[in-house]
Amino acid sequence: MRIIEDDLSGPEIRSLLETHFAGMLANSPADSCHFLDFDGLNAPDVTFWSVWDDDALMGCGALKELSPDHGEIKSMRTHADHLRKGAGAAMLTHIISEARERGYQRLSLETGSSEAFVPAIGMYQAHGFEYCPPFGDYVEDPFSRFMTLSL
Repeated sequence: MRIIEDDLSGPEIRSLLETHFAGMLANSPADSCHFLDFDGLNAPDVTFWSVWDDDALMGCGALKELSPDHGEIKSMRTHADHLRKGAGAAMLTHIISEARERGYQRLSLETGSSEAFVPAIGMYQAHGFEYCPPFGDYVEDPFSRFMTLSL
């Protein structure tokens, strides 16, 4: 597996992100979906990566800077053809490492609360993330779960 900083221009990553957007909207009400669109993922405060196995796109993830000491994980998604092959864990480990290198004291995320999000929540917990109150501009929402990791 190799992880690269991605400019979102390739057809494979655009297709995976379209699937990601549709999946979020299929599992939570639109006003409870907090994914970044293509413009949001290209913002200067966001770094986006993709993970590959040779020429096969396995997944993606992003890190958004909330403040000089706090980052947020965004757009974590594993391609359906590569589930349970370690791509998500590799991306999460990469993002945690990058957050530490940037000197962040905390890394947080928002994810859904429905059954579809249980595998992701389990992966985050396995990497030390714990539930927390809403952070940044988020508010309490029954369709959201907030998690954080002290670095």
